[in-house]
Amino acid sequence: MVSHFEASVPGQGLLQLLGKTPNLFDQSLHHRRSALVRNLDQHHIPRLTLDERGDIGVVEAGDQIALPMARNRTILDLGRALTDEVVKSSAIEGEHLDPAEVRSSIARKLGLDVAGLPEPGREVEGIVEMMLDATRNFEAPLTAERLSGWHAALFPTGRSGMSRIKVGAWRTAESGPMRVVSGPIGREKIHYEAPSVERLEGEMESFLRWFNAPSEIDPVLKAAIAHFWFVTIHPFEDGNGRIARAIADMALSQADETKERFYSMSSGIEAERREYYIQLESAQRGNLNITEWLVWFLGCLDHTLDDANEKLSSVLHKARLWQQINLKPVNDRQRTVINRMLDNFKGHLTTSKYAKLAKCSNDTALRDIRELLGRGIVAKNPGRGRSTSYRLAEPDEVSA
Repeated sequence: MVSHFEASVPGQGLLQLLGKTPNLFDQSLHHRRSALVRNLDQHHIPRLTLDERGDIGVVEAGDQIALPMARNRTILDLGRALTDEVVKSSAIEGEHLDPAEVRSSIARKLGLDVAGLPEPGREVEGIVEMMLDATRNFEAPLTAERLSGWHAALFPTGRSGMSRIKVGAWRTAESGPMRVVSGPIGREKIHYEAPSVERLEGEMESFLRWFNAPSEIDPVLKAAIAHFWFVTIHPFEDGNGRIARAIADMALSQADETKERFYSMSSGIEAERREYYIQLESAQRGNLNITEWLVWFLGCLDHTLDDANEKLSSVLHKARLWQQINLKPVNDRQRTVINRMLDNFKGHLTTSKYAKLAKCSNDTALRDIRELLGRGIVAKNPGRGRSTSYRLAEPDEVSA
């Protein structure tokens, strides 16, 4: 089965197929991915220096996206995108990892501050190692040895749950047929049966040769094809889905030409998990016409980019606002209230809300608000008397 699919990919068959579906690949995806990567430079945020208080700390650790930290240390966010990728890729398989452990492991491997983060477990360390290797070393060839290393990292104890498995090597005849099944014991439904072990070596050689060779296929389509092809071969006893998604991330890194991840494809897949498995099963059980799979994958990427752009815009807005505010630092009460207003604050600010948030009297709250008004940090909404309320100003409205 896979050999028929392999024959169509490098040659003209797939290219003709894509030529017949001109709406399959929206070229705006290219521009949106590129814009996401370039966005930070356009906003002149990456070299922002903050004071000892580290005001950009208003952003949650998992939300840091190419933003500087306190004491003149600048890092690119591998927090949200990489943490989400690791956590969500495991969640797709029903395994729930502690995001704090994942962030800790990423920080340790990149030489970043790990203060307050827990010690990561071996399983977390393994999947983080795999994901960092796939995305940061995307220019290196994908080889059987490299895949075996990823597999060994995923299963450091040599077990999948309670079962001992063959780690770091293709599955063998002893493990029996590799089937994707569901349902209770005795009434299982077979969704897919992978190629027999006798064919694995040849199938993987074909896949790796195709993946590493120069290609006329769009690199984003290559990511979708590689994901499907690898998981269809299913070369390992377990962990094939997570490795397939790491391979797709590697291809997307090649497409983006950057080691940094600004979006998490697995987050998009996990949000549409049921449809993900339906699309895989549908393509695998048919004649390996994967057009619908490609359409679904690109749509999922589209949604993922929307989510990433929304988060990036929010973080950049916070960073630009604090950049202006820090020209003349505010007091601790004002800092607390501004932080809350930047964090999904409901409604508008009033004197009584300020007093409650800052734990101060109404008179002190009013003085603080007037100072923020004078600097343009907040602006008054229409209304007077008890209806008086305030909103945060835009960064370019703030004065020193």
